Amino acid sequence: MVLKIISAAEAASLIKNDDNVGFSGFTHAGCPKVVPLEIAKKAEKEHAEGKPFQIGIFTGASTGDNIDGALSRAKAIKFRTPYQTNKNIRNAINNEEISYFDLHLSTLSQDLRYGFYGNVDVAIIEASGITDDGKIIPTSGVGISSTIVKMARLVIVELNSWHPKELRGIHDLDDIQDPPHRAEIPVINVKSRIGKEYIQADPAKIVVVETNAPNDGGCFAPVDEITSKIGENAAVFLVNEINRGTIPQSFLPIQSGVGNIANAVLAAMGNNEAIPNFEIYTEVIQDAVIDLLEKGRITFASGGTLTVSNPYIERIYQNLPFFKERIVLRTSEISNNPEVIRRLGIISMNTAIEADIFGNVNSTHILGSKMMNGLGGSGDFTRNAYISIFLTPSTAKGGNISAIVPMVSHTDHNEHSVKVIISEYGVADLRGKSPRERAVCIIENCAHPEYRPLLYKYLENGAEGQTPINLYDAFAFHKAFMETGDMRNAIIE
Repeated sequence: MVLKIISAAEAASLIKNDDNVGFSGFTHAGCPKVVPLEIAKKAEKEHAEGKPFQIGIFTGASTGDNIDGALSRAKAIKFRTPYQTNKNIRNAINNEEISYFDLHLSTLSQDLRYGFYGNVDVAIIEASGITDDGKIIPTSGVGISSTIVKMARLVIVELNSWHPKELRGIHDLDDIQDPPHRAEIPVINVKSRIGKEYIQADPAKIVVVETNAPNDGGCFAPVDEITSKIGENAAVFLVNEINRGTIPQSFLPIQSGVGNIANAVLAAMGNNEAIPNFEIYTEVIQDAVIDLLEKGRITFASGGTLTVSNPYIERIYQNLPFFKERIVLRTSEISNNPEVIRRLGIISMNTAIEADIFGNVNSTHILGSKMMNGLGGSGDFTRNAYISIFLTPSTAKGGNISAIVPMVSHTDHNEHSVKVIISEYGVADLRGKSPRERAVCIIENCAHPEYRPLLYKYLENGAEGQTPINLYDAFAFHKAFMETGDMRNAIIE
């Protein structure tokens, strides 16, 4: 059958108040760009007429401003999951205007299939190609696309000619069975391909919107002195692990979070000749990975998305045959799957907002209550990694905030999962240490020198027992910041 082509406005008109809508992509990469803007316009029009219009949103991870930004500004979102990074939606979440539930990225697809969150009424998918029999070729990010296409009553495909049709073949899209019939996931190495290069949809439920819209991938912050030092510390730690035989001489695949710290660590690894050429098994492939692929330092990268700046995506597209031999893009259900992470022996590296002296990590909340971005895939990797590493500058806000605190104000990754913490001052290897031993190790190696006396005083005043916490002063740092704007003014009794 010949697929029906409609305008973005016509596509938006098919979406009803209270619909649950799934979007393709993972970060800004692979996200639809023109239909969400028309949905925002529709919401504004409906609201101006006194009519209700809000939708629920499922995505692979965060999105571009055309989704989270535009729809939150139009007050068109009733709930949102599993992750976000947009300032507008973050403010709406913290103002309790949007119901937001933070979620491990690996679980959303299966949770949707299990029926935990209701129906997926509409799927909106960015594609680089589509056939008349319903084979959809994603663009630079996948996320939960396969699941939402199969579940939705309507599939709107944004056929975006900015992305080359030759992307076909870079994706590996597998369908996981649900219990009790689930078989093992046969990803036995980073290069394994186990699925199809397209998403099969019923042509009868597809409408197509033709677009030519670039990614909105901005550049990352440049590496500075602190992030460079964190990167060097991480690289040296990994070299030492190779030398003492706890990491194989052939090395292990690396997972790296998103942002300037992750880019700095990957760059430092690439520059350290004692680290062999290595592979990436991650969710987010970003700029530093592309540089190292071109240099041959990274030999292969498996991920869920090309979350790169636009100059880098253009480099990839200009040399697509080279990169298609070295990159595979998977669904988040596979890229972040605990079974695969454990099997391959992934070394995970993610960033922390704060860590406490016993090794618990907060990666989502400011002062315990204000959502920053969300858990993302950090938990998927941390809990299942061969070695789980968290990276953080020792301070923020010109030294007024310590990233190392007596007790985290919100716990995302507990002491049982966090094996290593690294700041610009050094490496705290927490493996095999008791709570008190971990505390000394973190204070001495990761805390800023100005905060060490306060942290030691807190530890000395801790209660007797396995974990020497002091319930009276556990949040003294946070209290001092709320009252004076500087954690250095904390009073430890």
